[in-house]
Amino acid sequence: MDSPVEIPYQSFIKIDRNSEVSIYLQIANQLINAIQRGFLPFGTKLPGTRSLSMILNIHRNTAVSVYDELLAQGWIESFPNKGTFVIGKTQDQTLEIKVFEKQHLENYPKQTGFSFKTTNILDNPFEQSHCEYIFNDGIPDIRLTQVDQYSRIYSSILKRKAHKIGQYNQDGSEFFKQHLSKYLNLSRGLPISKNNLLITRSTEMSIYIVSRILLSEGDTVLVGALSYFSVNMIFQKAGVKIESVPIDHEGIDVEEVRKVCRQKKIRMLYLTPHHHYPTTVTLNAQRRLELLQLAEEFGFVILEDDYDYEFHYDKSPILPLASADTNGMVVYIGSFGKSLAPGFRTGFIVAPENLMAEMRKYLGIIDRQGDILMEHVLGELIAEGEINRYLKKSLKVYKERRDYFSLLLQESLGDFMRFEKPSGGLALWLEWQVPVNLMQLAKNCARNNLFIPKTLLYQNKHLSAMRLGFGNLNKEEMEKSVEILSEKVKTMI
Repeated sequence: MDSPVEIPYQSFIKIDRNSEVSIYLQIANQLINAIQRGFLPFGTKLPGTRSLSMILNIHRNTAVSVYDELLAQGWIESFPNKGTFVIGKTQDQTLEIKVFEKQHLENYPKQTGFSFKTTNILDNPFEQSHCEYIFNDGIPDIRLTQVDQYSRIYSSILKRKAHKIGQYNQDGSEFFKQHLSKYLNLSRGLPISKNNLLITRSTEMSIYIVSRILLSEGDTVLVGALSYFSVNMIFQKAGVKIESVPIDHEGIDVEEVRKVCRQKKIRMLYLTPHHHYPTTVTLNAQRRLELLQLAEEFGFVILEDDYDYEFHYDKSPILPLASADTNGMVVYIGSFGKSLAPGFRTGFIVAPENLMAEMRKYLGIIDRQGDILMEHVLGELIAEGEINRYLKKSLKVYKERRDYFSLLLQESLGDFMRFEKPSGGLALWLEWQVPVNLMQLAKNCARNNLFIPKTLLYQNKHLSAMRLGFGNLNKEEMEKSVEILSEKVKTMI
């Protein structure tokens, strides 16, 4: 093999003397990298420790430590009176050592060396912006949360209970499930026990697990004529056929559901009945009962998504379909702590125990560790009544924001659009009565520091509408946002 002094070690070994990683480890790791990538082939003779120390301008003891590390990891072997060599079968002596280029050693591969399936179904639909003012589809204002208080509870539980939690538990905190089941019983009329609960990270994770178990490729799923895009993406990835059913001012058209069921086999109906996404209309009580009867008659699953049940202002909300389900046709999903800071939220699934047993298998694969400590925090928030106190306080703020936002829109744009003030939720549904190119409107607003994501825009030859969230905006932010929106609309008409 080539003489070790001919190898330009300085070209691919760079030492950062300010790094927290010790110098000998930096050198050892870079030598290993060179061996793995073929720049130091098997059988290559390495310089002695004295020579290496001179080449790299390091202390000889550091060079000794480098070789000790390589020896311990099994990359080199030393022979008395012969030298130190890279371990492996000696390669063809005519094989030239690769040309040393530092960029080859540092760069991670730009692409895989194998083929794989790609899809655009799950392309991220969410946009980012640095605009000062942002409309969203109905997200709470984290500035209202008492993060310090929740952090103290978390810290307290960590000190008091961490030693009792033990190993990872994919089933989640029994303490939290026990209190959450009681909470859902009292607040949503769900006569369940902790055995009917599966704790997840989010609504989307819940729907993914449900779709993996209940849907097969080629199944037909019914959704509203306008529906939640993320859920549709999950269904599409599952290979199902998605068919839309009209939505009116009372929710999904039950007669259309019945008509479709008579024509073909339906596997699932996906609903957001509390406040339909995106139009915010509430499914009335009579239609809820009719849908339960249809599900039993035609044997389809009702997947009920109560994504913002916590937010209601003018009257008590209509109880979920799941509360009236006596035949096990409804799988109910929701979120808990949506009004809290992002790190203190969680999702859940409610279903009969036989389905729950199967779903736990999937959860054990994709989220085996869970977050037991956080679930204990949420459990204590329920047990101590803190969640009810916080919701009562925050609902007052959100109701005031809904009313003020509605007033601003009516005063500024009432001649150009129409909307119904929702009884709950954190967003309004606006339908434009004048021709407006919504994509262009969003671009014009962005130039004035107001961001309107494309996921909030609904426009075709029959409809021109927007879903605008108000929960994240205070009074001054609402005023400025509506001012920008109004100005840009009027310049386009």
